[in-house]
Amino acid sequence: MSADRSAAFDRAVLITGAGSGIGAALARRIAAPRTALMLHARGADQASRDRVAQVAADCTANGAHCATVFGDLAERDVAEQVVSETLASFGALDQLVANAGHAQRQTLQSLEADQLQCAFAAMPAAFAALVRRAAPALTASQRGRVVALSSFVAHSYRANAPFAATAAAKAALESLAKTAAAELAPHGVTVNCMAPGYTRKDRGPSAGNAPVWQRAAEATPLGHVAEPADIAALIAFLLSDEARHITGQVIHVDGGLTLG
Repeated sequence: MSADRSAAFDRAVLITGAGSGIGAALARRIAAPRTALMLHARGADQASRDRVAQVAADCTANGAHCATVFGDLAERDVAEQVVSETLASFGALDQLVANAGHAQRQTLQSLEADQLQCAFAAMPAAFAALVRRAAPALTASQRGRVVALSSFVAHSYRANAPFAATAAAKAALESLAKTAAAELAPHGVTVNCMAPGYTRKDRGPSAGNAPVWQRAAEATPLGHVAEPADIAALIAFLLSDEARHITGQVIHVDGGLTLG
């Protein structure tokens, strides 16, 4: 940690997929003076870039020091570049939240090889690359934390709601996170996974589809879907000093969806 960095902020946090949903909710929740946030998005179009810019503006208004970075994590070397840009901007990386990902309904019978490859590239492979590049900075930190976003689909298999590629990719992500937890534990770095259930979206084809969300609520024992802020609240805790003894866990925040 450089003297300049120490004087400017207490922790530097990289959040992938920070332009909407859980990533944006987390950024807004932890934004505070003496916190540096690198907000990543794919940035495929101007609308995506504008969303990240708005999240950054909101976080800056709460006192955080913000920067943004764009790139498709499924592409070779992008994950490493995102971490490198974070280090170049802040001189440190204390906490990594691997939130970027996607869910795609498909049966095993309809699954094409390139669809499976894409899911693995965007989620477990990108996670592995992020952690490999970030590991020296994380182990040098006094507050090293990694949180990866998994999903209930890696634990609940229903013929009427198939997620063949996504479920496989998220299961692999959880396995890699546990390996990272074991390898980084001697350095005091914790690594955990969050597995949300149905969580309301603020963009995308299903965002305004009331019947879809009604069915999701009915499938959830608590009778309602999660808001992004519900998931962000527990991620924020896992990044905190109070969670220093929690590592290698997959924590479900799903309203009881994976019960039984």
